[in-house]
Amino acid sequence: MIPLLHDFTNETVLIFGGGPVGARKARRFAREARVIVVSPAFTDRDFGDAELIRAGPAADDVPAWLERTAPALVVAATDDAAINRAVADAARDRGVLVNRADRSGERESDSVVVPATVREDPVTVAVATGGTAPALSKYLRQELEETVDGAGEMARACGGLREELKSRDVSAGRRREIVTDVVNSPDVWTALRTGTSNYRQVIEDVLGEELSTGGDRP
Repeated sequence: MIPLLHDFTNETVLIFGGGPVGARKARRFAREARVIVVSPAFTDRDFGDAELIRAGPAADDVPAWLERTAPALVVAATDDAAINRAVADAARDRGVLVNRADRSGERESDSVVVPATVREDPVTVAVATGGTAPALSKYLRQELEETVDGAGEMARACGGLREELKSRDVSAGRRREIVTDVVNSPDVWTALRTGTSNYRQVIEDVLGEELSTGGDRP
C-alpha cells in the first residue's frame, strides 16, 4: 500500500459500528470531517463531534445509507462480518474508499488503512504495519512524539525563511544552503522546543546574520 494524505475538509465519513473501534475512528476523523456513526447501540466512549444515529441496518440496507450520506470514506467497524462485508461491497460499487476495521494483512482494492499518527501542525508523521501489529504502531507513534517535538515551529520557520529570502532575491542555491543549515542546527531545535525562541525570531536571526555576512559562508 502507498501512504497518501487525504484532505477531508467538507467531506463526510460514514462509520458503521458504535463500539470502542467505531468510537476511536469517529474521534480521529471528527477533527477534520463531518462524521456520522450508525449503530443500534453506542458505548459510553467519546465519539468526538460525530453525529450518532441509532439504527441497526441489515446488509441489504447498507447501500441506501451510502446514497443518503454521500461519504468520501466508509468505515466498517461492527462485530458482524456480514454487515462489514456489505459495507465494503457497497462502498466499492460506488467508488468510495473503505476501511474495514475487522481486517488485517492483505487488503482489497479501494481499501484504506488508518495509520497511527503524530501531528504537530503543519507536520504529520504516520505509522502503519499493514494491520498486522497495532501494538507496534502505537509504540512507534509514542517514540516519534519526542522526535517530532518542535517540528511544527521548525516547518513554519523554514517556510517563512524561504519566502523572505526569495523576496530579497537570494539565489535558489543559497536559499537551500541557509534553510538546510537551520534544519540541521541543534541550537535552533533546542530553542524551538524549549520556547526560548519562536519561528519568527529564528527567521529574523537568520536574516540578520545573512545581511551582516553578505551571504559569505564561514
